[in-house]
Amino acid sequence: MLYYLFEYLDKTLNIPGTGVFQYITFRSAVAVLLSLTLSTIYGKRIIGFLRNQQVGETVRELGLAGQNEKAGTPTMGGLIIIMATLIPVFLLTKLNNIYIILLIVTTLWMGTIGFIDDYIKIFKKDKQGLKGIFKVIGQVGLGLIVGSVLYLHPGVTLRKESPNTITLKQAENVISQMPVDEKSTATTIPFFKNNEFDYAELLSWMGDDYENYAWIIFIPIVIFIITAVSNGANLTDGIDGLAAGTSAISVLALGIFTFVSGNVIFSSYLNIMYIPNSGEMTVFIASFVGALVGFLWYNSYPASVFMGDTGSLTIGGVIAVLAISVRKELLIPLLCGIFLVENFSVVLQVSYFKYTKKRFGEGRRIFLMSPLHHHYQKKGYHESKIVTRFWIVGILLAILSIVTLKLR
Repeated sequence: MLYYLFEYLDKTLNIPGTGVFQYITFRSAVAVLLSLTLSTIYGKRIIGFLRNQQVGETVRELGLAGQNEKAGTPTMGGLIIIMATLIPVFLLTKLNNIYIILLIVTTLWMGTIGFIDDYIKIFKKDKQGLKGIFKVIGQVGLGLIVGSVLYLHPGVTLRKESPNTITLKQAENVISQMPVDEKSTATTIPFFKNNEFDYAELLSWMGDDYENYAWIIFIPIVIFIITAVSNGANLTDGIDGLAAGTSAISVLALGIFTFVSGNVIFSSYLNIMYIPNSGEMTVFIASFVGALVGFLWYNSYPASVFMGDTGSLTIGGVIAVLAISVRKELLIPLLCGIFLVENFSVVLQVSYFKYTKKRFGEGRRIFLMSPLHHHYQKKGYHESKIVTRFWIVGILLAILSIVTLKLR
């Protein structure tokens, strides 16, 4: 809203200095400062409110050191992240931008699913929370919306050099190609030369008009990515500061991808996809990172508040939609390697336990406990050390992801 106000002041009234709001870098800087301020100052009030309402964490007995001390700690702290993200977004972004609309819908959609899950756990005293099938239905529903919009909306395009659109320079009699924006399901394959791949090519066997059926591949992929990443973030939220810290690192790296992909000069210099209008997501990302860091102020060990599913599902959903929108979804296994390993450790543990129980009559385990961070807790590592080392790994993975801009 402030963006439109300052746009009016600049273009209509010509008030000096108001044009600075046209710059994404300026609005991103304001967004991160505002979200950080909101999450730290008003976050304390929200924590106090949650404590007064007795919205406390119910701890299952898992035999972990310091576990009982966490009982009663306020949860649903994801409300702080959502509040501190959306207020700057509404104030500082172009609200008619399709990417911003999708990210706002994702934040509210996944936040609502997580809130319902936390509500059932706390107020209905059901430790299982929302049934898994309903979570999956919600994630699939969001995937359908995001995938359909990205596939069909005319504002979601790539800019390519087209040999069909040309102009004649009469003075020099030189034919030059003009850039055009076109619909495409192309994405980026990291580490490969000429690293663009179009999902539609998987259907080339269908005939000449195979591109018209690209949605058959594209939308299910979007659904799978959103479901997998949101569940990965949810599993990572097991010890103080782990999910918030690793997510902030991943989102910051996505911010770099978004900024260069949405800037015609940088994308041309780096020889990467130019995605028109995507640069506006940088402001959202700045706000999101500020909210996560501000939340970390209270969530670091010993945590004064937990994000709950309200926060973890929201974080995973936003990261997935950001990666898909900037055509970097195939980088998720590297960029969000912490989420992947945490998720994979649970799958391995459960699968191996069932297999050995069926074959030997007794279930065996690969890890002392899953997800992976609990394995290290069982081995006697303090959770602060585990979190710090996971952050370091997350930073290394983020750097490797950014390097793919030129390493092909």
